[in-house]
Amino acid sequence: MKTTKTLSQDQTTELLKTLQTRFEKNKARHKGIAWSAVQERLESKPDKLWTLDEMEVTGGEPDVIGRDQKSGEFIFCDCSTESPNRRSLCYDRTAWESRKANKPENTAMDLAEEMGVELLTEEEYQDLQKLGKFDLKTSSWLKTPDNVRKLGGAIFGDRRYDRVFIYHNGADSYYAARGFRGLLKV
Repeated sequence: MKTTKTLSQDQTTELLKTLQTRFEKNKARHKGIAWSAVQERLESKPDKLWTLDEMEVTGGEPDVIGRDQKSGEFIFCDCSTESPNRRSLCYDRTAWESRKANKPENTAMDLAEEMGVELLTEEEYQDLQKLGKFDLKTSSWLKTPDNVRKLGGAIFGDRRYDRVFIYHNGADSYYAARGFRGLLKV
């Protein structure tokens, strides 16, 4: 993780070029949204650019997937085919602390907070899956409802057999093929 949460001008230029190329290549993800409007918003939010860069360097391939109807913010999400390279993570700090042995390096919730993103909800994950086929070989932790988390569980999703599945696991579990997808509003 980088120590400074700002990008140099060169890093900003390179990131914007990468995001624009992906945006133009995947127009079905953001019908009716113009890149010029997205770029203008991004250039006025350097902290959000830093977060998008974190998503990019960890293999998330962030792209615009919509616009918040209330705030007008653009919604970015990790759109890599498989869960980004932030895997082998327990769900949250409570789960991590409950492990007696073989603790993973970090948790999905802690890393998401460090990066400045939110985990996708079950509904957001289902909506993402309408834009493409994601997590065909991996799975992604999802923001877990409090009533499930209080009982020690956490939820995750994947796509198998051309269908999206939402499962549960102990929040303290972790697997090399399970990570998380970040959501960022700009």
